[in-house]
Order: sequence, then structure tokens, then C-alpha cells
Amino acid sequence: MNKEKHKVILVGDGAVGSSFAFSILQSGGVDELVIVDIKKDHTMGDALDLEDITPFSGSATVRTGDYSDASEAQIVVITAGVPRKPGETRLDLVEKNTKILESIISPVVQSGFKGCFVVSANPVDILTTMTQRLSGFPKERVIGTGTSLDSARLQVALAHKLDVDVREINAYVLGEHGDSSFANFDEAKVAGEAIRDIQNITDDDLLELESEVKKKGGKIIGYKGATFYGVAMSLGIICKAILMNEDLVLPVSAPLDGQYGLKNIYLGTVSIINGNGIQQVLEVPLSEEETKKMQHSAYEMNKVLEEVKA
Repeated sequence: MNKEKHKVILVGDGAVGSSFAFSILQSGGVDELVIVDIKKDHTMGDALDLEDITPFSGSATVRTGDYSDASEAQIVVITAGVPRKPGETRLDLVEKNTKILESIISPVVQSGFKGCFVVSANPVDILTTMTQRLSGFPKERVIGTGTSLDSARLQVALAHKLDVDVREINAYVLGEHGDSSFANFDEAKVAGEAIRDIQNITDDDLLELESEVKKKGGKIIGYKGATFYGVAMSLGIICKAILMNEDLVLPVSAPLDGQYGLKNIYLGTVSIINGNGIQQVLEVPLSEEETKKMQHSAYEMNKVLEEVKA
């Protein structure tokens, strides 16, 4: 009996894309990885380089290709996009990356692709929303990395502050992957204990940590020019959950349909991800203040979406 072939298409072979490819090949969840990018020589070099890890990690095929290869794929990962330049507005960036999205999504859909889109290009919540609108796919089959990276950064910051194993931290960042995100401290726990009940951490400490988390990406960029390992790992575990039909619980850019009083937008919230894509969007209990922050995130996203010419 032949098992289903786990095939992934990666669109965008920059730092995030190549780091994701390295991550997903190590996970053992993929049988074939096809890399698509306008820089053909670079993708050829990456495919040749990446196939050298398969004797250590599994017998996956790694090659370059084009959008027609998506016809039998389970996942199309989109990391392609341009970063914001000094002086550009968020709308400028969205309009540029929406045009790039259109050039990707149209041929992918025309190929007969029936799997899941997983998006990490920024601004990720807006571009995930646009991916669903442009593709016409069911909302559960379009996922953005959302606040998975922000949440990881929060967990690291709390682990450092409290001198505990990062695996003891249960805390999320919700809302936009960007300026209007917020830490869900009211429900956060450390080794099962509510973080608000821990004696040696104050509200001011938490606010400072939240600020540090928001600034961390910029700090990394200041040192080395880009961030990519964290979001690449997030992409990898999302894709593995889809390929292996795992019930992964993770904060991602998910389609809201009444949760938090919001509809028709993707925002960072905890979701269950498996072979169906987003199996369930979980509405995290929020305080009144946190609910306002989530709604403010949606307001900021919708303000830009209304101006985008798709």
C-alpha cells in the first residue's frame, strides 16, 4: 500500500525560506521539497546544498521547480516579499507585497493546488488575509505564522527573567504580528502558577518584558541585518503538523469568525493545526483591557486592508 507523498512547495528562497527548508528537512515530515524563486541560480545552489543533509535526516527529494509543481503538493509556503524601507508606510509595503502575492497565488491555484497556504511574508496578518481573498480558498486552509514568533520571544524573555526552563512558560502574544500586539499576561502561567501570583515579578516588570519582546526583532536586525531562525522553525512545525496530521496548538494568524467579536480578518490567536489546516480557532479568555487591545489590532489591520487595491 502506497503512502501519500508529503510534498511542499517553498516560494521565496531568502534567509527565511532557506532556513525553513533546512528546518523542515530535519523534521522528517517531508518527502519532496520544491523551491521556487526568481533567482534561479540561488535556488539551484540551495537545492544542491540542502540535499546533502538528507542522508542524515531522511530520504527527501530536494529540487528547484515552478508553480505548476504545486498541483500535487500538500502545502505552499510563501516567504517571498520585500521588507519595508525607511520612509515607507505600512500601506506602501502591503501594496508592493500584494502584487507579489497575486503573481504567486494565481498560477498556484491554476495548477490545481488543493492543499494549504502557509504565509510568513510581512505584514503577515494582512498578507494572510489577502492570500485567502485572492485564492478563494476555505479560510481554514490559509494560515499565517502570526504571533508564534512573538510568543516564542515572550517565553524566552520570561524564562530569562524568572530563571526557569523555557518549557515551563505558558504565555502568548496575541493580535497583530507588529506594533499593536500584546502579551496575554492575565492568563499566562509559569510551571502551572499564574504569573500575576508570582512574588518576584511586578506589573512594571511585565510591561518592560512586553516592550523588550516588541523591540527584539529590531535589535536582531541591528546586529545582523535580518531575523529568520525563529520564524523558520515556526513555519517548520506548522507544516509538519499539517503533513503528519498532528494536533498542534500554536498562536498563528488565524481567521476570526466571531471570536473576540471580530470577523473577516486574520489575527494572532491560539489555534489547533492538523491535516485539515486550522482545525479550530481557540478564543483565549481575555480581560476587558486585553479585549480592547485585540479589537484595536483588528482596527489597525482593517484600516490598511480597506485601502489595498487587490
